[in-house]
Amino acid sequence: MEKVRLNNGISIPYLGTGTNTYGKENNDYNGELNGNFEALESAIKLGYRLIDTAISYRNEAGVGETIANSGVPREEFYITTKIPAGDQYIKDKDTVRQTLDKSLENLQTDYIDLYLIHKPIEDEDKLRLTWEVLEEYVSNGKIKAIGVSNFSNDHLKTLDQYATVKPSVNQIKSNPTEWNNEQIKYMFKEDIRPQAWGPMKCSDEQKDQLAEIGKKYDKSWAQVLLRYQTQRGVIVIPKSHNPENQKANLESLNFQLEEEDVKIIDEL
Repeated sequence: MEKVRLNNGISIPYLGTGTNTYGKENNDYNGELNGNFEALESAIKLGYRLIDTAISYRNEAGVGETIANSGVPREEFYITTKIPAGDQYIKDKDTVRQTLDKSLENLQTDYIDLYLIHKPIEDEDKLRLTWEVLEEYVSNGKIKAIGVSNFSNDHLKTLDQYATVKPSVNQIKSNPTEWNNEQIKYMFKEDIRPQAWGPMKCSDEQKDQLAEIGKKYDKSWAQVLLRYQTQRGVIVIPKSHNPENQKANLESLNFQLEEEDVKIIDEL
């Protein structure tokens, strides 16, 4: 698995799997939990090691159990989860600590590789106290890296005023419908690694253009799209319930796009 080094010196896989519909009826984000994590089991067997979950997905415990029962050593995984911005999770420092401890329990682990704030916390006092507790858990080894999700550049600048540990990752929307290139450029300048959620969304016309490029490499439109992102330094977390598609996503890392094709994709 191709990896990239974060600003804390620890490497993260360039490609992982999202889990926001795993373990739910009809593979529906809002579906009732049904304990069926066959899709995650399949991903792990195929070689996925970056596993992305969140408290808001309601399936931390199922994800943790699946990882624990996989037979793969814990140290081979890179586990990400996220704290919501609601008061029940971040009201005060003790509440944040309880939230983080519950994630550790759910994920059946002594440490979490990457813990993100799931969306901007507009109350700056609560943002600060949440970040300070995350830094505390980095210092005691219970979290290896901390970061944010869906933060604008202005949100990052606010955090920078008092953070003593720089966010390692900002997980944002990035796909042909909205590349967010200016934000990504800013993150690279600040040594914050961009990670794309929803990386596969695009129009039928864009799929056709990507598929045309893919003919040169014997790759699908989806593989071309994922490779474009990882080749420019963006981590991706595509999610699939189909083992064939999961395998194909992994195989997006085994070729290199030529510069002329990168320029075409830039303009999609």
